[in-house]
Amino acid sequence: MNVLFLSPAFPSEMPHFVAALAAVGARVFAVGEQDEAALPDMARERLTAYVQVPSIMDEGTVIAAVHAQAERHGVRFERVESLWEPLMLLAARLREVLGVPGMTVEQTVPFRDKEAMKQVLDAAGIRTPHHYRCSTADEVRAAADRIGYPLIVKPIAGAGSADTHRVDDGQELDQVLGQIGHVPVVSVEEFIEGEEFTFDTICARGEVLLHNICWYRPRPLIARTVEWMDSQTIALRDPDDDYVASGNAMGFSVLKALGFTDGYTHMEWFRKSDGEAVFGEIGARPPGALTVETMSFAADFDCYRGWAEATCFGRFSQPVQRRHNASCIFKRARGQGRIKAIHGMERYLQRYGEHVLRVDLLPVGAMRRNWLATLRSDGHIMLRHPDLQATLEMSDAFGSDVWIEAGG
Repeated sequence: MNVLFLSPAFPSEMPHFVAALAAVGARVFAVGEQDEAALPDMARERLTAYVQVPSIMDEGTVIAAVHAQAERHGVRFERVESLWEPLMLLAARLREVLGVPGMTVEQTVPFRDKEAMKQVLDAAGIRTPHHYRCSTADEVRAAADRIGYPLIVKPIAGAGSADTHRVDDGQELDQVLGQIGHVPVVSVEEFIEGEEFTFDTICARGEVLLHNICWYRPRPLIARTVEWMDSQTIALRDPDDDYVASGNAMGFSVLKALGFTDGYTHMEWFRKSDGEAVFGEIGARPPGALTVETMSFAADFDCYRGWAEATCFGRFSQPVQRRHNASCIFKRARGQGRIKAIHGMERYLQRYGEHVLRVDLLPVGAMRRNWLATLRSDGHIMLRHPDLQATLEMSDAFGSDVWIEAGG
């Protein structure tokens, strides 16, 4: 199996996917912007061949480089994979040019264009927030008048919560318009009050081989805007639990409506207080911010390798064992400058250490990260437990009992 992989080094999870492809027997040919010597060892050592291009976003250059690579090595690519959202359309174009099976450009557009996405789902009868596509300030204001406050303004082709704003009145809207001038097209949407969850899948040949639900605590938009707040991603032991049944059912319906067949998906949805599920958005990619590893810990299943097997062979060889809830908690330092001390960690581990899988906090002396620029904050821990309430208790205790001091 010859697999063409775009951007093997960025985002930071990509080397794990490259390694997984090689582990299941694929020959991995890659294209990226980094010098080959600068690639992480995990990726570089497992590549059959690599081509560096000046810009991975330059479609013409990448297509020419891929043709040259195929001719140089005498190979025909059987899969084209990209797991970074900005490259989804490029991967689709390469499939069409090379005659490789997988998502076409037409199939990919609704996963990149949030308005096109919601139009497809509206037509399928799936509950989405009321929404409008806007490219001028006047259009945004008119959409706000139709929807009413509070509302959400976010990029049509964005990923995660970057450049996403909750707006509560006209004065805030004017402020937001001043902040998003660099975004050419935005979606103006009804704000949904409720808890936020994910619906993540690995699919092959139209079948969902693995589905997962994570609970965001708090909602990412809140964590993105409140500096002192740590964020938690809880992978639920039972994604079919009655509490999340409405979102679970919605997830399968969304995949059917969008015609998704192969690869990873990451959907976000809201659970209102009455149990109604409201669609948020979906990407044809894995979740970021270490969620793939969190899923793996919850299911005792290597989700990197699972994706690679599904991609190459349409199946899993590993059993999926749902025995734990798993939590990843990102910690933000208090203060600015260098890390001076980490308080409470020893006591925390004495109390909960048997359930902690990983501690990865910035060391004393390191510069604090820009909390506005990274979801990973100043480090994280991962833990798991069979009981959900115990998992939540341990996650909350890390937020309240452990703190990182920065200064100087």
